[in-house]
Amino acid sequence: MIDISDVEAAAKRIAGTIRRTPLLRAEQCAAPATDADLWLKLECLQPTGSFKARGAMNKLMTTPRAELARGIVTASGGNHGLAVARAARLAGVSATIFAPKTVSAEKVEKIRKWGAEVRIVGALWDESNYEAITFAEQTGAVYFHPFADPAVMAGQGTMGLEILDQLADVETILVAIGGGGLIAGSPTLHASLAAGHVVRLPEVRTCVATMACGRTDEANFEIIKRTVNDIVLISDEDMLDAARWLWFEFGIAADLSGAAAVAALRSGRVRPRPNERVCGLVCGAGSEGVTSAA
Repeated sequence: MIDISDVEAAAKRIAGTIRRTPLLRAEQCAAPATDADLWLKLECLQPTGSFKARGAMNKLMTTPRAELARGIVTASGGNHGLAVARAARLAGVSATIFAPKTVSAEKVEKIRKWGAEVRIVGALWDESNYEAITFAEQTGAVYFHPFADPAVMAGQGTMGLEILDQLADVETILVAIGGGGLIAGSPTLHASLAAGHVVRLPEVRTCVATMACGRTDEANFEIIKRTVNDIVLISDEDMLDAARWLWFEFGIAADLSGAAAVAALRSGRVRPRPNERVCGLVCGAGSEGVTSAA
């Protein structure tokens, strides 16, 4: 379990290896997403295009150098894989990324440009993850879990410190949930909270690889149960609509998971008060909004 001291230590540790991303007020819009005072945290401007750079760097910098000699391995729908590929390049070691069949060709190409090997295995992240763990056991490579790792969670949490520094009077923060590394979850988390314990989804319907997790982790679940006020479900179509909106209104190219927070507002599944100060995370970059709006 992590606490604020772990996040603060991570912020000091990774300073200089990630970007302090801007907070943009969502104003002067042709079609506002909400009557609330909306601000967008542009984590899509991180190296590799998502907040995942934070967790991967903190994991890298808390792993003994000798353990990294045999390389790094992970399973990812795309963004975490990119972050791990970058971390491995900075450390001068090899990286192997297992990804599900739903991973976008764009993300695969980017991961390879960072110098990592990509292996496409399974229909879901859970299946790719099994192969990644097996690979780690067989080769001795260090396994970087995308969400169920204290160092990764603490690294992602540094974004929260930035938001509080940039917008101290923020009232609501909207966070996309995939495996739970950022909010410390997925549709499985929605079902788990309803059940009172971690459950596995009988099926995962989304085509968004970065959010296609069938089961969260016990440690993530305990943190979220204590700290998260509410979880709502949105559709792939909601996210596509939000990605188009971000591109039209601001020229922000977000992947579908990166548009999830805005999707919750535009779909009406989250209804803040008029003028309530809300921060929505644009947590990942991509071309979906750009392509669909062209």
